[in-house]
Amino acid sequence: MTTTTRQLVTLAEIQDARTRLKDWVGRTPLVPLSGENLWLKAENLHPTGAFKLRGAFNKLLSLTPEQRSRGVVAHSSGNHAGAVAYAARALDIPAVVVMPAGAPQTKLAATRSCGAEVVLVGNASEERAAKAAELAHERGLTPVPPYDDAHIIAGAGTVGLEILEDLPEVGTVLVPVSGGGLISGVAVAIKGQRPDVRVIGVEPELAADAHASLRAGQRVSWDAAQVASTLADGLRVTQLGELTWEHIQAHLDDIVTVSEAEMRRAVRDTVTRARLVAEPSGAVTVAAALYGDHAFGPGPVVAVVSGGNLDTATLIELLGEAGN
Repeated sequence: MTTTTRQLVTLAEIQDARTRLKDWVGRTPLVPLSGENLWLKAENLHPTGAFKLRGAFNKLLSLTPEQRSRGVVAHSSGNHAGAVAYAARALDIPAVVVMPAGAPQTKLAATRSCGAEVVLVGNASEERAAKAAELAHERGLTPVPPYDDAHIIAGAGTVGLEILEDLPEVGTVLVPVSGGGLISGVAVAIKGQRPDVRVIGVEPELAADAHASLRAGQRVSWDAAQVASTLADGLRVTQLGELTWEHIQAHLDDIVTVSEAEMRRAVRDTVTRARLVAEPSGAVTVAAALYGDHAFGPGPVVAVVSGGNLDTATLIELLGEAGN
């Protein structure tokens, strides 16, 4: 069992984060999916194309003047990288971002375009974390973790506040699971006000370490080569964070998985039926809602579409698979 003793994020901290983010992060809409009792929380509509902007701004706005002047370092497979770079530029904070060499070109380009220094390493999340820690020590930079941090979790939790305000009758909220920051924050925000609403995580079958962890009752680590095999590049983390695991144990109803084929189909359906572009990592929730034998109980379902950053070539390929 995990030995962490860090306190869980509270509903009050998430509400404070929303106040802090008011002038920096826009509210995203709930978009209905044609023909279903399903609503999509369109986090792909942020300027950086993903929910990560919420946590990045919340973390950077909490820094001291000295920390801001020295700069920050983050490690990410893509969306967190772009969010930290964007927020750092807006707040005039120097930023270094460690990314995998295999990250989509759209995510690499977006990060560089915001003025961040990009350091490329291998594709394993452990390698990114180690390099970021090294740079933090060498240069005196403040780390901005992608998920295992109270400010990151609280910022992400503002998604849950908006869902309850916009659809009070919601019955189930589906959230993608990577390192666990988004689902931790959303679960606190939802369960802190409406414990009857089910909060369920979704992972690809090929990167289902969180699903395995929940079944085992302890954090389970998957091999980096295994998780790299999923098309959902934003969900290729090999193990949940210590703090996020505590939140998942305390608040989650379940974690389900979807196949690669279901995820690819969900990207197409999100485009054609909701007019939204979802990257595979963000489309896993749509796949869980529409396909398979998952039973989510009564009431409307909200699927959090966590991001929409994918290469044009990949989008064209996936759209071309329709009817195959």
